Amino acid sequence: MASRQLNLQQVLSLFCVLLMVETVSGARGSLTEAHIGPQFSASGVNQTPMDDVSIQCREVCSLNVSDRCDFVRTTPDCRSQGGYLNYLEGIFCSFPPHLLPLAITLYAFWLLYLFLILGVTAAKFPHGVTFLAFGNGAPDIFSALVAFSDPRTAGLAFGALFGAGVLVTTVVAGGIAILRPFTAASRPFLRDIIFYMAAVFLTFTALYLGRVTLAWALGYLGLYVFYVLTVVLCTWIYRWQRRRSLVYSMPGTPEMLSNSEEEPVSSNSYDYSEEYRPLLFYQETTAQLLAQALNPLDYRKWRNKPVSWRVLKVFKLPVEFLLLLTVPVVDPDKEDGNWKRPLNCLHLVISPLVLALTLQSGAYGVYEIGGLVPVWAVVVIVGTVVAAVTFFATSNSEPPRFHWLFAFLGFLTSALWINAAATEVVNILRSLGVVFRLSNTVLGLTLLAWGNSIGDAFSDFTLARQGYPRMAFSACFGGIILNILVGVGLGCLLQISRSHTDVKLEPDGLLVWVLAGALGLSLVCSLVSVPLQCFQLNKVYGFFLLLFYSSFLVVALLTEFGVIHLKSV
Repeated sequence: MASRQLNLQQVLSLFCVLLMVETVSGARGSLTEAHIGPQFSASGVNQTPMDDVSIQCREVCSLNVSDRCDFVRTTPDCRSQGGYLNYLEGIFCSFPPHLLPLAITLYAFWLLYLFLILGVTAAKFPHGVTFLAFGNGAPDIFSALVAFSDPRTAGLAFGALFGAGVLVTTVVAGGIAILRPFTAASRPFLRDIIFYMAAVFLTFTALYLGRVTLAWALGYLGLYVFYVLTVVLCTWIYRWQRRRSLVYSMPGTPEMLSNSEEEPVSSNSYDYSEEYRPLLFYQETTAQLLAQALNPLDYRKWRNKPVSWRVLKVFKLPVEFLLLLTVPVVDPDKEDGNWKRPLNCLHLVISPLVLALTLQSGAYGVYEIGGLVPVWAVVVIVGTVVAAVTFFATSNSEPPRFHWLFAFLGFLTSALWINAAATEVVNILRSLGVVFRLSNTVLGLTLLAWGNSIGDAFSDFTLARQGYPRMAFSACFGGIILNILVGVGLGCLLQISRSHTDVKLEPDGLLVWVLAGALGLSLVCSLVSVPLQCFQLNKVYGFFLLLFYSSFLVVALLTEFGVIHLKSV
């Protein structure tokens, strides 16, 4: 019965992913004539038609200072296709010209905090419902989906996906080899790198053809499904062979343990719950349960951590508190499934409200039904009724039978939080590109790729220090395969479903080809050199990968600034 319920949860979670992504990136035409309040004038809802749509927003910096604000407000190319803030208008209209460095600095800090929000929110996905790889790659996937929704920012998607691929396969993989030299698992390594090379070849071909058709987009998703099936089949074959070999040999021999491709996961964190459990049992009140559930800080852990961890925790606290307040988490590893009656009942009101106000940047939430009642008010009323019924029909000590449904609510809320943050990241990067006259590709391969990959990099380095370099090395390829196949495939598929035409790809000059070539070259080097080393990855190999990335970054920047260019025929 439990397995049947788990399968149902996985099927429903997959359906929720597809439904949520379609609605997040769906058409905005149905709301252009809606009654929308002034405080949520989402971009793309109220737009003034312009006669000349060929004017590029990058021309704003060539104008006089007094004309830049009007240019940004009246040029269609300067408008964002979503989001809550108009960053270009903030730079050229809200700040005087002599305070432009201050505006750029504030935007840079806000961009860093957005990356922090993406990382923390991805880590708050409900356990037992979503796949770990999707949780780790959620910022990259949603950034790609948002970028592909607007042809002007498609270069950000390619730059971020290719840039993250080069970064992970060189800097992260090389760092793991430097921190803890190890012997890589041969078959998983060859499998992952071959699949990733196939994904890169598909994307390179799409760029060369200049378009992505429906069959091509479905091919991306089909290749990822085939990759998942291959991983499952290889794992089953490996375990079958291992069980068979155990029958004919002594169990636990050093040779068998050294050849194992699976390493156990252990945690070095100490559980203080038993030590600090009260001697006398007492019943906590509902208010105490709510206060305890909304507290994101463990004071005992705070005292034992270094200063750097505490400083980062201070910045994380507002985000974690907001997630605790809006995202229900179902943990099957706990006896009560992480059931918190007062907080879960509060989630029934707040989580649907968040869904309404983050879907399409709040356009659906502020839509007035019949011109009288906004959607968000109806959501609050219905949620309050459901929360009241749930509160009086359940108890604090025992979770209800329908508790697992909270996992889907938490998943959708987390996904929309990530989508909202990713939308702001894409918009602010495009604004910085306009100010500094940088292409979307170079912004994607640097800032967006670094921001989305830094969390995975630290996680992999931590695993390597703890003695699991093979597991960390495998994670380098598994995550980026998901990002490029699902990010490009699903992003283009949704765009095709809305426009009913092929997705047109316009590479930003030579830089895209440099980026794709560097990624392909790094994969070929690893495919050749690692087997030649008998899959023994040492510090020399790690420093070689770091040198490769440094050289690639120099060439990419020289190409962006025109030092390296193709001669016109």
